[in-house]
Amino acid sequence: MKYTAQDFKSDQEVKWCPGCGDHAILNAVYKALPEVAEDLNYTHQRFTFVSGIGCSSRFPYYMQTYGFHGIHGRAAAIATGVKVANPTLSVWMATGDGDSLAIGGNHFIHAIRRNIDINIMLFNNQIYGLTKGQYSPTSPLGTITKTSPYGTVEHPFLPGEIVLGARGTFFARSVDVDINLTKECLVASAKHDGTSVTEILQNCVIFNDKAFEMLSKKELRDENTIVLRHGEKMLFGANKEKGLVLSERGLKVVKVGEDGYSIHDILTHNAQDKDPGVHMMLVNMKSPEMPIALGVIRDVKDQTYDDCVRDQLIEVSTHAKIFNMDGMLNRGETWEVKE
Repeated sequence: MKYTAQDFKSDQEVKWCPGCGDHAILNAVYKALPEVAEDLNYTHQRFTFVSGIGCSSRFPYYMQTYGFHGIHGRAAAIATGVKVANPTLSVWMATGDGDSLAIGGNHFIHAIRRNIDINIMLFNNQIYGLTKGQYSPTSPLGTITKTSPYGTVEHPFLPGEIVLGARGTFFARSVDVDINLTKECLVASAKHDGTSVTEILQNCVIFNDKAFEMLSKKELRDENTIVLRHGEKMLFGANKEKGLVLSERGLKVVKVGEDGYSIHDILTHNAQDKDPGVHMMLVNMKSPEMPIALGVIRDVKDQTYDDCVRDQLIEVSTHAKIFNMDGMLNRGETWEVKE
């Protein structure tokens, strides 16, 4: 059956603030799932959405799929259980920078380390929106918020750096206003076998408006972002006149045709490189000196936790000597307690 976006829309009223970037992300998901279903031959019943607490965590209510709204920071643990219990499901996790990188940080990094086949959508607005404007683990140093009136003195997390540091096999990044790029990243995420993390830079119009203006505003984004696609040259700029090369000090921005640099000198993106070295440099690029990397940055194959659990169960059951509860309770050394 060929699905449409309408097939995945629930009858619930969407209750995000007008202008919130979450609306664009929701539309990107509506567009991505029919393509995922067609490419992977999935039925509608295979999709499941899990969330924790936060503005992003309302997501399951707006999806006409199976869903589970969990408690704060525990979405990754729940999603892990869902996937291991029913490996045929396509499990999606909607979470925010507070939900996953603060109280849920431990579950987040271990889901990545285990390489469970779940799709994590990390909404990063660099603020706590639902609880009214406290600084979050991704708020830039010096940010003035309700809980840091003189500027935060904490160094922020960089989600891509955490993912790669936890030996992640898939990381992508998009901006909420670019629905087509977000959809492209999410489709690639679904096709990846293992934990995939797609960070979506999302605007909070109430508590952190225009945080990503340099990346989302039409007249600014071409100079401040680079969209990476596997096998393509790392070019950016309004006319693709700039590119990235590898120097002794790391990545460097050059102009094609100047200072002896030709198109042949520009790096070709290899998302499938097992060595995360260049991927780490890409996720760490900061504007205005360097463009912010968007698109699928890392996409490598490795064994998954859920496949390993399945294979282990098959192997153990083949040689099992215990077939029921009595057999388990009476195995090994036992004692009979007498009065």
